Amino acid sequence: MTVFRFKNLGLLLLFLLVFVTFSCSKKPVAVQPPPPPPPPVVPAPAPTITLRANPATVERGQPVTLAWQAQNAATVQIDPGIGAVMATGNRMVNPASSVTYTAKATGPGGEATDIARVTVNVPPPPPPVERPAPKPPDVSIDELLRQRVQDVLFDYDKSDIRPSEVAKLQASAAFFKEHSEVRVTIDGNADERGSQEYNLGLGDRRANTVKEFLVMQGVNANRMMTVSYGEERPVCREQTEDCYQKNRRAGFTRNP
Repeated sequence: MTVFRFKNLGLLLLFLLVFVTFSCSKKPVAVQPPPPPPPPVVPAPAPTITLRANPATVERGQPVTLAWQAQNAATVQIDPGIGAVMATGNRMVNPASSVTYTAKATGPGGEATDIARVTVNVPPPPPPVERPAPKPPDVSIDELLRQRVQDVLFDYDKSDIRPSEVAKLQASAAFFKEHSEVRVTIDGNADERGSQEYNLGLGDRRANTVKEFLVMQGVNANRMMTVSYGEERPVCREQTEDCYQKNRRAGFTRNP
């Protein structure tokens, strides 16, 4: 019984020795831990900007203050006419006409814009300056006499005023009343038909008929003299009725 126990004990010891030897001969395998997860990606904040105009409505020539404020922006631009500016600030402008200002903020998170409208009231244009009418060139009294006082024509062998000549004499009377300093000689004329003596008398009657008409129109008789030239001073020398008509006349000459 004792021998059996020692024998079993020896076997047990041998088994333990073999187990320990075998266990020591194998190296343990190291287990690597898993890598940590990557940190979450945080997006860059989006920029913001505000733009204000004070006052928003002005008369032409009055100033306007632009004020702005941007956040999360790397650059800020205001157009038209201002350009790059700081993220926060103000600027005085003087627009000549209505305009819309645009502010743009740019940053890693994108872009943002804002606008400010400025209304400029433009006054109406001044009324045109009324320029005085150009002064007519100075005209001598003799030239005015030739322009406004015309010869009076008569029928053959007549000394009364023809109806067609009344308007001429009325215009002549108006001129003489406007220019009281003018004195004239009224010359009576006839065509070449008839005797010289007869034509002198006919010319005298024609000159006096014209003078009497002007006196009736309000012209002072003392300002007018009469003379007859008969057939001595024709203005036309052809022997035609048209030429005779031109010579049957009463003309006017200014006295010194």
